[in-house]
Amino acid sequence: MSSNKTLSTALAAALALGLVQQAQAEDKGAKEKCYGIAKAGQNDCANLNGSHSCAGQASTNNAPEEWRYVPKGSCKSQGGMSTEEARAKLKK
Repeated sequence: MSSNKTLSTALAAALALGLVQQAQAEDKGAKEKCYGIAKAGQNDCANLNGSHSCAGQASTNNAPEEWRYVPKGSCKSQGGMSTEEARAKLKK
């Protein structure tokens, strides 16, 4: 009986993980990277200059190399930049 319960729990966890990953993939499809709006410690992933590769490692507010996912089409209204604009700003 215990092995059936363990197997059922493992199967349920695997199915739930698959659904979560699918939902995250669909969610990112409706979003875009917006540079220069992330607050310190609130970036979504690696930055443009390669000084870190993880979320939550931005050390300053609104650094042009740091980004967050925002709803597609809303970056400019939040004062952010596209990837190309952020790269150009970093080269200056």
